[in-house]
Amino acid sequence: MKIGVQSIHFSADSKLLDFIQKKANKLDQFFDQIISGEVYLKLENVEDEANKISEIKLIVPGGTLFAKEQCKSFEEATDLAIESLRKQITKHKDKTRAKLSEHKAILSESEATDY
Repeated sequence: MKIGVQSIHFSADSKLLDFIQKKANKLDQFFDQIISGEVYLKLENVEDEANKISEIKLIVPGGTLFAKEQCKSFEEATDLAIESLRKQITKHKDKTRAKLSEHKAILSESEATDY
């Protein structure tokens, strides 16, 4: 899966970029039709220690999935956002399967009445 990473107000080092790519690649285990993804890493100017924000947007067939987390480190924020996206992917797959099975049921009913 192709992931674009943009760091806002700082420059991300290669270890962080590799970490994000490795975590994002694990989402392919749950849904292999992910088209692409964008990761936005932001530093917020607040006095709070948890000033690092990770936003992840995934483009999948039929929609876009988005997660945003704020933590003390980018790694922790990315972990939480990936976990949130994993849940969204599972829900998206269930909805897609339900629609597909409804269509199949409607088609089989119409074929049965045709004969």
